[in-house]
Amino acid sequence: MKALYWKEINSFFSNLTGYLILSVFLVSIGLVVWVFPDTSVLDYGYADLEPLFIYTPYVFTFLIPAITMKMISEEKKSGTWELLMTSPLSNSKIILAKYFAALTLILVAILPTLIYYFSIIQLGEPQGNIDHAGFFGSWIGLVLMGAVFASIGILASALTSQQIVAFVLGVFLSFLLYFGLTALVQLNMMSPFALLLEEISLSFHYESMSRGVINAGNLAYFLGIIIVNLSLTTLLIRRK
Repeated sequence: MKALYWKEINSFFSNLTGYLILSVFLVSIGLVVWVFPDTSVLDYGYADLEPLFIYTPYVFTFLIPAITMKMISEEKKSGTWELLMTSPLSNSKIILAKYFAALTLILVAILPTLIYYFSIIQLGEPQGNIDHAGFFGSWIGLVLMGAVFASIGILASALTSQQIVAFVLGVFLSFLLYFGLTALVQLNMMSPFALLLEEISLSFHYESMSRGVINAGNLAYFLGIIIVNLSLTTLLIRRK
Protein backbone atom coordinates (compact mmCIF):
# COMPACT_ATOMS: atom_id res chain seq x y z
CA MET A 1 0.00 0.00 0.00
CA LYS A 2 2.85 2.37 0.86
CA ALA A 3 4.56 1.62 -2.44
CA LEU A 4 1.38 2.45 -4.38
CA TYR A 5 0.98 5.66 -2.37
CA TRP A 6 4.49 6.84 -3.27
CA LYS A 7 3.99 5.74 -6.87
CA GLU A 8 1.06 8.16 -7.17
CA ILE A 9 3.00 10.99 -5.54
CA ASN A 10 6.03 10.44 -7.79
CA SER A 11 3.80 10.11 -10.85
CA PHE A 12 2.25 13.51 -10.17
CA PHE A 13 5.62 15.24 -9.84
CA SER A 14 7.35 13.28 -12.59
CA ASN A 15 6.15 15.63 -15.32
CA LEU A 16 5.51 19.32 -15.79
CA THR A 17 1.74 18.99 -15.49
CA GLY A 18 1.82 18.39 -11.74
CA TYR A 19 3.93 21.46 -11.06
CA LEU A 20 1.77 23.49 -13.45
CA ILE A 21 -1.44 22.53 -11.63
CA LEU A 22 -0.05 23.55 -8.23
CA SER A 23 1.49 26.74 -9.64
CA VAL A 24 -1.77 27.82 -11.27
CA PHE A 25 -3.59 27.26 -7.97
CA LEU A 26 -1.14 29.27 -5.87
CA VAL A 27 -0.81 32.09 -8.42
CA SER A 28 -4.57 32.43 -8.92
CA ILE A 29 -5.27 32.48 -5.18
CA GLY A 30 -2.39 34.90 -4.60
CA LEU A 31 -3.81 37.28 -7.23
CA VAL A 32 -7.25 37.12 -5.64
CA VAL A 33 -5.97 37.78 -2.12
CA TRP A 34 -3.32 40.41 -2.81
CA VAL A 35 -3.68 41.91 -6.30
CA PHE A 36 -7.19 42.11 -7.79
CA PRO A 37 -8.72 45.43 -6.63
CA ASP A 38 -12.17 44.02 -5.81
CA THR A 39 -10.80 41.27 -3.55
CA SER A 40 -7.36 42.48 -2.42
CA VAL A 41 -6.82 42.35 1.33
CA LEU A 42 -4.64 45.46 1.04
CA ASP A 43 -7.58 47.46 -0.36
CA TYR A 44 -10.14 45.78 1.89
CA GLY A 45 -8.96 47.66 4.98
CA TYR A 46 -9.46 44.80 7.42
CA ALA A 47 -7.05 42.15 8.73
CA ASP A 48 -9.19 39.44 7.21
CA LEU A 49 -8.58 36.65 4.68
CA GLU A 50 -12.20 36.27 3.66
CA PRO A 51 -11.39 36.40 -0.11
CA LEU A 52 -9.13 33.35 0.31
CA PHE A 53 -11.94 31.27 1.75
CA ILE A 54 -14.63 32.59 -0.58
CA TYR A 55 -12.80 31.95 -3.86
CA THR A 56 -10.71 28.85 -3.08
CA PRO A 57 -13.75 26.50 -3.41
CA TYR A 58 -14.18 27.75 -6.98
CA VAL A 59 -10.56 26.89 -7.77
CA PHE A 60 -10.83 23.57 -5.92
CA THR A 61 -13.72 22.55 -8.17
CA PHE A 62 -11.25 22.38 -11.07
CA LEU A 63 -7.94 21.79 -9.28
CA ILE A 64 -8.80 18.58 -7.45
CA PRO A 65 -10.43 16.73 -10.39
CA ALA A 66 -7.25 17.64 -12.33
CA ILE A 67 -5.20 15.91 -9.62
CA THR A 68 -7.38 12.78 -9.39
CA MET A 69 -8.53 12.32 -13.00
CA LYS A 70 -5.70 9.94 -13.99
CA MET A 71 -5.37 7.90 -10.80
CA ILE A 72 -7.61 5.05 -11.96
CA SER A 73 -8.65 5.98 -15.52
CA GLU A 74 -5.04 6.11 -16.74
CA GLU A 75 -4.31 2.71 -15.18
CA LYS A 76 -7.29 1.27 -17.08
CA LYS A 77 -6.25 2.86 -20.34
CA SER A 78 -2.62 1.74 -20.11
CA GLY A 79 -3.54 -1.80 -19.07
CA THR A 80 -1.77 -1.69 -15.70
CA TRP A 81 -5.05 -1.81 -13.79
CA GLU A 82 -5.42 -5.54 -14.42
CA LEU A 83 -1.93 -6.10 -13.02
CA LEU A 84 -2.82 -4.03 -9.97
CA MET A 85 -5.96 -6.09 -9.44
CA THR A 86 -3.88 -9.27 -9.31
CA SER A 87 -1.52 -7.84 -6.67
CA PRO A 88 -1.77 -8.91 -3.00
CA LEU A 89 -3.46 -5.60 -2.16
CA SER A 90 -7.20 -5.66 -1.62
CA ASN A 91 -9.46 -3.32 -3.62
CA SER A 92 -10.07 -1.13 -0.59
CA LYS A 93 -6.34 -0.73 0.08
CA ILE A 94 -5.71 0.24 -3.54
CA ILE A 95 -8.43 2.89 -3.35
CA LEU A 96 -7.15 4.18 0.01
CA ALA A 97 -3.57 4.41 -1.25
CA LYS A 98 -4.68 6.50 -4.21
CA TYR A 99 -7.00 8.60 -2.04
CA PHE A 100 -4.32 9.39 0.55
CA ALA A 101 -1.92 10.30 -2.26
CA ALA A 102 -4.50 12.76 -3.62
CA LEU A 103 -5.07 14.14 -0.12
CA THR A 104 -1.32 14.65 0.35
CA LEU A 105 -1.09 16.59 -2.90
CA ILE A 106 -4.01 18.79 -1.81
CA LEU A 107 -2.26 19.52 1.48
CA VAL A 108 0.91 20.43 -0.43
CA ALA A 109 -1.18 22.94 -2.38
CA ILE A 110 -2.93 24.41 0.68
CA LEU A 111 -0.03 24.64 3.14
CA PRO A 112 1.62 27.69 1.45
CA THR A 113 -1.57 29.68 2.13
CA LEU A 114 -0.56 29.73 5.81
CA ILE A 115 1.98 32.36 4.77
CA TYR A 116 -0.99 34.67 4.17
CA TYR A 117 -2.07 34.19 7.79
CA PHE A 118 1.31 35.26 9.16
CA SER A 119 1.40 38.17 6.71
CA ILE A 120 -1.98 39.44 7.91
CA ILE A 121 -0.83 39.16 11.53
CA GLN A 122 2.00 41.55 10.71
CA LEU A 123 -0.28 43.91 8.78
CA GLY A 124 -2.96 44.10 11.48
CA GLU A 125 -3.49 47.27 13.51
CA PRO A 126 -2.57 46.58 16.23
CA GLN A 127 -0.26 43.79 15.13
CA GLY A 128 -1.90 40.39 15.53
CA ASN A 129 -5.43 41.79 15.24
CA ILE A 130 -7.05 38.92 13.36
CA ASP A 131 -9.84 36.46 14.04
CA HIS A 132 -7.64 33.42 14.70
CA ALA A 133 -10.55 31.05 15.38
CA GLY A 134 -12.31 32.13 12.19
CA PHE A 135 -9.16 31.67 10.13
CA PHE A 136 -8.31 28.19 11.37
CA GLY A 137 -11.94 27.08 11.27
CA SER A 138 -12.09 28.15 7.62
CA TRP A 139 -8.67 26.64 6.86
CA ILE A 140 -9.62 23.28 8.36
CA GLY A 141 -12.86 23.54 6.41
CA LEU A 142 -10.82 23.97 3.22
CA VAL A 143 -8.80 20.84 4.03
CA LEU A 144 -11.98 18.84 4.65
CA MET A 145 -13.58 20.20 1.49
CA GLY A 146 -10.49 19.15 -0.42
CA ALA A 147 -10.79 15.69 1.13
CA VAL A 148 -14.41 15.45 -0.06
CA PHE A 149 -13.55 16.64 -3.57
CA ALA A 150 -10.69 14.11 -3.68
CA SER A 151 -13.09 11.26 -2.89
CA ILE A 152 -15.41 12.53 -5.63
CA GLY A 153 -12.49 12.72 -8.06
CA ILE A 154 -11.42 9.14 -7.28
CA LEU A 155 -14.99 7.96 -7.89
CA ALA A 156 -15.14 9.85 -11.19
CA SER A 157 -11.80 8.35 -12.25
CA ALA A 158 -13.14 4.86 -11.54
CA LEU A 159 -16.17 5.42 -13.78
CA THR A 160 -14.22 5.80 -17.02
CA SER A 161 -10.94 5.03 -18.72
CA GLN A 162 -10.73 8.52 -20.23
CA GLN A 163 -8.95 11.21 -18.19
CA ILE A 164 -10.90 14.10 -19.72
CA VAL A 165 -14.21 12.41 -19.01
CA ALA A 166 -13.08 11.72 -15.43
CA PHE A 167 -12.12 15.40 -15.08
CA VAL A 168 -15.48 16.63 -16.38
CA LEU A 169 -17.38 14.22 -14.13
CA GLY A 170 -15.31 15.27 -11.13
CA VAL A 171 -15.93 18.96 -11.82
CA PHE A 172 -19.66 18.40 -12.31
CA LEU A 173 -20.16 16.33 -9.15
CA SER A 174 -18.04 18.70 -7.04
CA PHE A 175 -19.90 21.71 -8.42
CA LEU A 176 -23.25 20.05 -7.75
CA LEU A 177 -22.41 19.21 -4.14
CA TYR A 178 -20.98 22.63 -3.27
CA PHE A 179 -22.87 25.11 -5.47
CA GLY A 180 -25.74 23.25 -7.11
CA LEU A 181 -27.79 22.23 -4.09
CA THR A 182 -27.62 25.70 -2.55
CA ALA A 183 -28.57 27.26 -5.89
CA LEU A 184 -31.68 25.07 -6.07
CA VAL A 185 -32.70 26.27 -2.61
CA GLN A 186 -32.15 29.93 -3.53
CA LEU A 187 -34.17 29.53 -6.73
CA ASN A 188 -37.06 27.94 -4.77
CA MET A 189 -37.10 25.08 -7.26
CA MET A 190 -37.22 22.46 -4.53
CA SER A 191 -39.09 24.33 -1.81
CA PRO A 192 -40.58 21.24 -0.08
CA PHE A 193 -37.05 19.89 0.33
CA ALA A 194 -35.27 23.21 0.80
CA LEU A 195 -34.09 22.57 4.35
CA LEU A 196 -32.86 19.07 3.52
CA LEU A 197 -30.99 20.24 0.42
CA GLU A 198 -29.40 23.08 2.36
CA GLU A 199 -28.18 20.75 5.10
CA ILE A 200 -26.68 18.20 2.71
CA SER A 201 -24.88 20.85 0.64
CA LEU A 202 -21.16 21.14 1.19
CA SER A 203 -21.27 24.94 1.32
CA PHE A 204 -23.62 24.87 4.33
CA HIS A 205 -21.15 22.93 6.49
CA TYR A 206 -18.12 24.79 5.14
CA GLU A 207 -19.66 28.16 6.01
CA SER A 208 -20.56 26.82 9.44
CA MET A 209 -16.91 25.96 10.11
CA SER A 210 -15.84 29.37 8.78
CA ARG A 211 -17.41 30.92 11.85
CA GLY A 212 -14.67 29.29 13.92
CA VAL A 213 -16.89 26.62 15.47
CA ILE A 214 -15.87 23.03 14.69
CA ASN A 215 -18.63 20.73 15.89
CA ALA A 216 -19.18 17.01 15.64
CA GLY A 217 -22.06 17.40 13.19
CA ASN A 218 -19.90 19.13 10.57
CA LEU A 219 -17.05 16.66 10.99
CA ALA A 220 -19.48 13.74 10.71
CA TYR A 221 -20.88 15.21 7.49
CA PHE A 222 -17.47 15.53 5.82
CA LEU A 223 -16.35 12.09 6.98
CA GLY A 224 -19.66 10.54 5.90
CA ILE A 225 -19.45 11.94 2.36
CA ILE A 226 -15.86 10.71 2.03
CA ILE A 227 -16.76 7.20 3.24
CA VAL A 228 -19.76 7.01 0.89
CA ASN A 229 -17.71 8.04 -2.16
CA LEU A 230 -14.83 5.68 -1.40
CA SER A 231 -17.26 2.83 -0.67
CA LEU A 232 -19.02 3.43 -3.99
CA THR A 233 -15.65 3.40 -5.75
CA THR A 234 -14.67 0.11 -4.12
CA LEU A 235 -18.08 -1.42 -4.93
CA LEU A 236 -17.81 -0.26 -8.54
CA ILE A 237 -14.39 -1.86 -8.93
CA ARG A 238 -15.52 -5.13 -7.37
CA ARG A 239 -18.53 -5.36 -9.67
CA LYS A 240 -16.37 -4.73 -12.72
